[in-house]
Amino acid sequence: MKFVVISKDTDVADAAREGFHPSDECLVFTEWNDALEASKGADLLFVDLLGTLQDPHRIEGYEAFAMAKMAHPVAKEVPLVLISPPDDYELDFMAGWPDFVFAHVRRPVNYKIFRRASTWV
Repeated sequence: MKFVVISKDTDVADAAREGFHPSDECLVFTEWNDALEASKGADLLFVDLLGTLQDPHRIEGYEAFAMAKMAHPVAKEVPLVLISPPDDYELDFMAGWPDFVFAHVRRPVNYKIFRRASTWV
């Protein structure tokens, strides 16, 4: 299987690399546009909401990611798993699109979450 992870958090990236089976392909990106381009054949796309923000606490960076994913010829078909910000992290606004998020995981994120997620596909 192939998994694509978008995060600027090294702990999240390390947990993803550790969590998937050694025979699985796990690609980790800090920039979402690179991840979308690499999503061909991916079974799941994980996005750390904090990693999409251009300005702290301003949701517009995540919205730009969402619009780009929905318009991308390949990535639009890959189920998205959203990694939420910490419970005490305030955002200016949060909106959603029907059927955009396949699953949602909360922090703290560890290797067990990625291991479990690999069974979802």
